[in-house]
Amino acid sequence: MQREINAQMTRVSIRPGVSVLSVLRHLNYKPWFALAEFVDNAVQSYSEHKEQLHQLHGPKWRLKVSIEIDSSAPGRILIRDNAAGITQTVFPRAFRPAVVPPDRSGLSEFGMGMKSAACWFAPRWQVRTKALGETVERTVKFDIAKIVQDEIEELEIEERPARAEDHYTEIALEELHHIPVKRSIGKIKDHLTDIYRVLFRSDVLELKFGTEKLVYEEPPILNAPYYKSPDGDRRVWKREINFDLGDGLSVKGFASLRDPGNYARSGFALFRRGRLIEGSGEEGYRPPLIFGTAGSSSYARLRLFGELHLDGFDVSHTKDGFRWDENEEPFLDLLKEHLDSDEFPLLRQCENFRALASKKDRTQAATKALQRTGDALADAVAEVLPEVGDKPTVDTQTDPLEKQTALATRELRFDYRGEPWLIKIELSDDPAEGDWLSISDQSAAGGEPETIEIRLSMAHPFMVTFAQTDADEIEPLLRIAAALAISEKLARRAGIKMAGTIRRNMNEILREALSKI
Repeated sequence: MQREINAQMTRVSIRPGVSVLSVLRHLNYKPWFALAEFVDNAVQSYSEHKEQLHQLHGPKWRLKVSIEIDSSAPGRILIRDNAAGITQTVFPRAFRPAVVPPDRSGLSEFGMGMKSAACWFAPRWQVRTKALGETVERTVKFDIAKIVQDEIEELEIEERPARAEDHYTEIALEELHHIPVKRSIGKIKDHLTDIYRVLFRSDVLELKFGTEKLVYEEPPILNAPYYKSPDGDRRVWKREINFDLGDGLSVKGFASLRDPGNYARSGFALFRRGRLIEGSGEEGYRPPLIFGTAGSSSYARLRLFGELHLDGFDVSHTKDGFRWDENEEPFLDLLKEHLDSDEFPLLRQCENFRALASKKDRTQAATKALQRTGDALADAVAEVLPEVGDKPTVDTQTDPLEKQTALATRELRFDYRGEPWLIKIELSDDPAEGDWLSISDQSAAGGEPETIEIRLSMAHPFMVTFAQTDADEIEPLLRIAAALAISEKLARRAGIKMAGTIRRNMNEILREALSKI
């Protein structure tokens, strides 16, 4: 136990540059990283006084932090922890902007975390703290507008007697600039769970959000044979990562493949000093060199994930990103080498292995899709069907399709029962095109191949609603369109009259009834 301190403190300096406090509300913070600053301070306090805390409470004692948010206007956030509190020796610099601590090796290294996060959240806030071994509880209150207007450089400290063995800190943020609402609260919990997963695993930290204890769930890892040997031995697709970039920079961690895949939760989580810096929630670190560009068909964006602990790298003062300087490119080159060695071809397995998603995931997706489609049918089809059904039957167009602006085109040549065939596929970008699917069936003449032109309108309301930039969304619709077009040609060759009627009706139903969510 540290020496008991009874000395009275009446004021605390917040010099220099108190005017900077009013600017902090304009920082480019995200709410989870702002809240993480308070958790970081608690973790740092615990780390510095770990021996005394466990000596007092025993080896099973744990650091506990709770966050309570009142989203009703004007909004209030309360953060409590049972760490060692802010000691009298730390007090003089704890409330002064940009006064760095003497030891910068922990989570508190810039001297701005609590101040910047509190001012970003609220114009009025206070800190009530009781340091382990001291017999005084201290409270400091901030009113930013008054501090700036009156150029106040010292704040009064409210003190009251307390027991030496008590220890805690409570931070209250009032009249919030940024009030977390229902949707953002869910995201905050997801991000904070990711940020402190290492401390959760080691059973050091218990973090509560309201009454909910945050728990990190380990993603399931693919256990399957190598795709080139489907009947071979199964293996767990997890690769340990360990390499050195020189100049004190090193990387350790692992890379794995998810099973089942999850586009939202793929990507790497990048850590420093046991705390996640980049890649939490659905914002995984997905460099194009490894994951391909957004909207690409790379399966890395579906399955690849991992945790990488970077040592020696600098971070932004808000601790929400790395300051790479010129080190990101060599870092990624070495990482990619480790991900796809002949010894453990993780990326090759990622891109080529195919598996049926779990029944639970498929059931959830099917149920959601059926519900949405059923609602759309119930809302609009009854009105659309009479108009569509009363129209005369039509045959397939035999003249070439008129030229339109195309996003992409492709031609395929092959033989079908001894006859040459040519299939032309086009993704149109013409907003004047009324049909989702257009085709032209041109019979062979004079040695020319049987030709079918297939045009899918990317500007059609159905595509605008459901598939614009994600190749994985466009591809299945394009395949269905191609199958319908080829089936129509085969039906016409078999003598079916007015083979285009089904496609004509489908185009109208898609436009009038099924293009809305």
